[in-house]
Amino acid sequence: MTQDAIERAWDALVDTARRTVTDGLVVGTSGNVSARVGDLVLVTPSGVPYHRLTPADTVAVDLDGTQVRGRLAPTSELPMHLEIYRHTPARAVVHTHAVHATAVSALVTELPPIHYMAAALGGPVRVAPYALYGTEELAGNMLRALDDRTGCLLRNHGTVTYGDSLDQAYDRTAQLEWMCRVWLTAASVPGHAPSLLSAAELHEVAEKFRGYGQPR
Repeated sequence: MTQDAIERAWDALVDTARRTVTDGLVVGTSGNVSARVGDLVLVTPSGVPYHRLTPADTVAVDLDGTQVRGRLAPTSELPMHLEIYRHTPARAVVHTHAVHATAVSALVTELPPIHYMAAALGGPVRVAPYALYGTEELAGNMLRALDDRTGCLLRNHGTVTYGDSLDQAYDRTAQLEWMCRVWLTAASVPGHAPSLLSAAELHEVAEKFRGYGQPR
């Protein structure tokens, strides 16, 4: 992997991490972002505000978690990122502490299918059982919640999504937070229960998504 490719990936990673702050999905140094470049995983460092990151701060590990680049320690949530790269075709991962998604994670074991965009994440979004942050237990809980999905909630913690690119992983995070906000808003109206989509309706959407967008 060329140095130029690593530098471009790091710049994109930092831009995405800063966007999570700007868009209100994280506060301070919470949350983290990673991108896979060949056999390396670039990841945000632990406890460093994103606006301070420069190319000289590049942090990279191999798929075993051994740090191979950088002087700063990688995020404490490295086990979650590595589990995704080891078991899925992910090229990028975004983890946030988004307000509405975190609230939903404390209320249910699965985000009720309030909107058809759940199909974009593979189906109804599961909530991984709580475990201490940064642990292998949490990473294992998350991986099970991600089975056949590209995003999940972490109970009393936040969100994890992955994708083919940083843009896709981020878009999935933003969509998940939006769906959580919609459900909380609808569910808060006294005397009314939100209508939900059936498994058949979500499957129909998933099929239609196959032809979505501009032809290549």
